[in-house]
Amino acid sequence: MIFDKYMETMKQLRTYIITGATVMLLSSCSDFLDTAPKNAMSPGTTWKTETDAQKFAIGCYGGNDNSPGWEEGDYILYLDCASDFGYNNFEWEQYKLIGNGGMTPSGSVASFYNFEVIRRCNTFLEKIESIPFSDEKTKKDLIAQVRFIRAYRYFVMNWWYGGVPIIDIYNSAGEAQVPRETEANVKKFVDDELDAIIPDLNDEPAERGRIAKGAALALKMRSALYYGEYQRAQQAAESIISLHKYELEPTYDNLFKVSGQDSKEIILAVQYINSTKTLYTIGQMYNNADGGWSSIVPTQNLIDTYEMKDGLTKEESKHKGGADAYDPVHPFANRDPRMEMTVMYPGMDWNGGIINTLDKDINGKTNPNYPTAANNSSKTALTWRKYLDPLSQYAGGMWKTNACPIVFRYAEVLLSYAEAANELAGPSDKVYNKIDQVRNRAGMPSIDRAKYNTKEKLRELIRRERAVEFAGEGLRRADILRWKDSSGKMLAETVLNGTLNRISGSMNLAEKDPTKRAVVNVNASPSEIKIEDRTFKPFNRYNPIPQDDRSNNPKLEQNPGYAK
Repeated sequence: MIFDKYMETMKQLRTYIITGATVMLLSSCSDFLDTAPKNAMSPGTTWKTETDAQKFAIGCYGGNDNSPGWEEGDYILYLDCASDFGYNNFEWEQYKLIGNGGMTPSGSVASFYNFEVIRRCNTFLEKIESIPFSDEKTKKDLIAQVRFIRAYRYFVMNWWYGGVPIIDIYNSAGEAQVPRETEANVKKFVDDELDAIIPDLNDEPAERGRIAKGAALALKMRSALYYGEYQRAQQAAESIISLHKYELEPTYDNLFKVSGQDSKEIILAVQYINSTKTLYTIGQMYNNADGGWSSIVPTQNLIDTYEMKDGLTKEESKHKGGADAYDPVHPFANRDPRMEMTVMYPGMDWNGGIINTLDKDINGKTNPNYPTAANNSSKTALTWRKYLDPLSQYAGGMWKTNACPIVFRYAEVLLSYAEAANELAGPSDKVYNKIDQVRNRAGMPSIDRAKYNTKEKLRELIRRERAVEFAGEGLRRADILRWKDSSGKMLAETVLNGTLNRISGSMNLAEKDPTKRAVVNVNASPSEIKIEDRTFKPFNRYNPIPQDDRSNNPKLEQNPGYAK
């Protein structure tokens, strides 16, 4: 189990680190430890030994239900709702307005703007210098882990907001009220931190969930790729491959099960433990009939992105024709195997029954999974399958799970290498081979090299491959922000402008082939299938700085396009 003494340590640290041992961002120094119990860890009784330092390092990783950890599983699972691949049904869950372009500084919008974890890291880095360690290498590794966490949080905020304050140790609320740095300066800070710590990190983590060299290289790779620094991205990917510590999981869907949490493909994941901190977001993904909320669901846009099982796009397949050609009436048939390992579609065998989101009534009774039957039914008629199958794997049920959402995995390394190398020099055997590893693992054919023989053509395939490989894993929004079309427009300006529709039709339950049980009504009226209108304007590249944070720090300037 990750962190052998995690539960004991977090009980001790909860008051000191998470609720206010150091000066909370923008809070008064007079509140320092006012409510600490007598047996709580405090500056006077801690920071004496190597064991103390190890405990406080864990505090930099972990959070609780009221305080963030270094990353949160719900952020990862919700993030595709901010893209064309996902939909968030309830505005109060804070991702709907990101997806449909309704973001405002004071609106119900998920905030990535949080310095609490950074504060913990800064305090750790200040205090650890005076602590003696029996082994200097252990001390350097621990410091590097915490510096990674701080760099990761800056990377996340910088990407979504485009420049944030860089805050070191401060002794008063006034010292924390500083203006935003430029996006370029924050990026340089992150890059410099990663380059500095990579040599000090162990090649392998001491326990699952700990940060090791591969994780820092993966963040370096992702940051470089996001900002179009292809040489740096390719080199980071090559360094991960050269570690020989990671490999693709033989079975794609096992990655997203409890049984697959020790997979060699996983470089870093957010840890949830039944006895300490559980992930409730899984319950928000299950469909209504199973007792879930259906508030995080995939869209038809994702289904349309999957290739056919022979490697043709659906448009190419429809044009070619034949018995296995794409049929819009049966859109789930003959598709990339990853589709049914990622999405629960109408007609799929599930939990001893058949998923039916198309028939309004079943045996004379209202179908609880019909899109308009209840608040908690999927409005797209689709449900995510990643992390949900099987429900029996969660001993505490869907609302108290030990699902561990993945942050970095080896498939991203292979596809990032391919994207970077193709952008630098076009197609090559190395590029094709990296992509084929990912495709072949999923049961898809190797790339037709005669067809995808130019940088532009291969770019199209790489983008599609990345889209379907990581669907539901929180990467899509960033990808459609950074990818440009031939005119230089963000892809988001195309895929997030228009009407989001649901699937409509009926079920043929006598059909033995699950992929053909859904009979889609291709002539459904627009009013019947409309979910919402979506807009995306160029200024939506960045989220608004939350108004509460600007009220606390008047020196924060709002992003262009949003109300001041």
